[in-house]
Amino acid sequence: MWDADFTTSLRLSIQVACVATLLVAVVGLGLAWLFATIPFRGKELLDLLVTLPLVLPPTVVGYYLIVLFGREGVIGFWLDHWLGISVTFHWSGAVLASFVVALPLMVKTTRAALEAVDSNLIAAAYTLGHSRLETAFRVTFPLARRGIFAGLVLAFARAIGEFGATLMLAGNIPGKTATMPLSIFSAAASGEWSRTHAYVVVLTAFSALFLALANRYGRPPESN
Repeated sequence: MWDADFTTSLRLSIQVACVATLLVAVVGLGLAWLFATIPFRGKELLDLLVTLPLVLPPTVVGYYLIVLFGREGVIGFWLDHWLGISVTFHWSGAVLASFVVALPLMVKTTRAALEAVDSNLIAAAYTLGHSRLETAFRVTFPLARRGIFAGLVLAFARAIGEFGATLMLAGNIPGKTATMPLSIFSAAASGEWSRTHAYVVVLTAFSALFLALANRYGRPPESN
């Protein structure tokens, strides 16, 4: 059960989830702040596009990623021919898939936290001469830090458990793109139930840990 395949799958899952969460932290925080503070035309449409992977079947998300980033895709064709970069059947494809499905959790959770910040404090910062961006980093983000952290934890948990979109875009290549969820699928399909049980227990423990962290640190501090 605890062989080289297990170690490789676990390491790859953590690697993919960490990189995806790093991308989610940057893009998700920016989008959440944009949605929470700045009115602009097309805001609802952009919010819809960001949130859509949360409700679509993972295989549908994977299909769209292939259409966009496959070797003959709208974006993937130019990446491959101009830069020699291809995310298909590569661990970076798993990162991209995990990023897309985890991003809505970060955006939704963080946006709610940002919108809960006292508007009077933000107005006071403007009165003191701080710009919108300075106010975000000096006032809004620090006050919403618990919600931001909860969003990151949820995004990591979602990224480490991603299966369908990863299978569509990156494939299930042992030692290269076979993350823990994909290894569980392979073990179950081949009837290796002892291995399947072990992998499931480990992944469930990881998911439960991150959910507990999100629940604990995502709540506002209790007042004395």
